Amino acid sequence: MSGAGSGAISSLDKWRATREYLAWQLRCADQRVRELEAAEEKERQQAERVQARESWKIQPQRSHEAALLHRGDCSLYKSAFGFISYEDAVIALDEPDVEPCQICMPESGLPSA
Repeated sequence: MSGAGSGAISSLDKWRATREYLAWQLRCADQRVRELEAAEEKERQQAERVQARESWKIQPQRSHEAALLHRGDCSLYKSAFGFISYEDAVIALDEPDVEPCQICMPESGLPSA
């Protein structure tokens, strides 16, 4: 029972204010979720770069050329799959039909054959 001039806040006005506050909270929560998703994506990409840097991959033979051993992050052979382990890279480098890439020099991370 509040009159227009009594200075009391009506129930409707209280609920409108509550709704505005909750909408503000939702906008803040949405922004925080976007920030956390972006940070998570950045971490995922960083982990992929680290994995690629610490892996190797073999570019298959073409015609009469030897297969090439690359570092996982070599810009010359951009394959998002087919990574091999350190042990497999050491074995591959000993094969006569596999040569190291002259750009990324994968043998620099492996023991001398």
